Amino acid sequence: MSTIRSASSSAPASVRLPIDRVSNDALTSIDDIVIVEEPMEIQIALHAQVEHTISVTMRTPGDDFELAIGYLLSEGVIRDASDVQDVRYCGPPSPDKGYQNVVQVSLTEDTTVDLERLQRNFYTTSSCGVCGKTSIEAIDVTFSKLTPSAFKIARNVLKDLPSQLHHWQTEFQRTGGLHAAATIDRDGAIQRVREDVGRHNAVDKLIGSYLYEEASPLRNLGLLLSGRAGFELIQKAAMAGMPFIAAIGPPSNLAIELANERAITLVGFLRETGYNIYASHGALA
Repeated sequence: MSTIRSASSSAPASVRLPIDRVSNDALTSIDDIVIVEEPMEIQIALHAQVEHTISVTMRTPGDDFELAIGYLLSEGVIRDASDVQDVRYCGPPSPDKGYQNVVQVSLTEDTTVDLERLQRNFYTTSSCGVCGKTSIEAIDVTFSKLTPSAFKIARNVLKDLPSQLHHWQTEFQRTGGLHAAATIDRDGAIQRVREDVGRHNAVDKLIGSYLYEEASPLRNLGLLLSGRAGFELIQKAAMAGMPFIAAIGPPSNLAIELANERAITLVGFLRETGYNIYASHGALA
């Protein structure tokens, strides 16, 4: 990125709300910790500051700039951090709760964008990005050329990943209401975690965090998912060049097809006692 980056939101990911709890037929009034879900509009600013809204997603506030950049990469709008000029909040906070819900990403002069294709993708939900898109064509992105990866992870370290991830999921432990995505190294150590009410948002935040910091390439890391591995999550990992995905839940048939097409090793139903290998492309040692 070529300008100083604005600070992302420190808005709370959860709030306390009064509820009635029923246990053993007894009713008690208590305060519960509930996850926050707010809309976020992603805008891009092109040449001459022409602004375009390309997505509105329901997300958990926090890491908003990472979410925006990760989304742009996974949708094929940008190739890497060099396409981004600046990221900032746009407009006033929401009048009801004070959240900053519009993020604008300014792109560099030499970045070209297919706006017609992006308009097909206008609304995404927190549960599933694909289901809000208006056509099958909107799911398609242009993948970059496959880049060889030397990433290999030992099979015997996979069983420790679910407990590691649970330890890192601070907001999930508080609320029970968040998905998580994590990067793992070849030793099976978690490098960083992002959480969100939407599983695809968690992956975008994670990928975007590496672009935002212009950190090491993601092709040298694996992806760990707290739930199922749907097609769109595999697509996002493929766009980021990640060679290995392990999911605590199952993959879909399209997810497996895409993993094979993009030479991604895909593991599902990951437990301490074992796992299933759905696509094998050399990442398991």
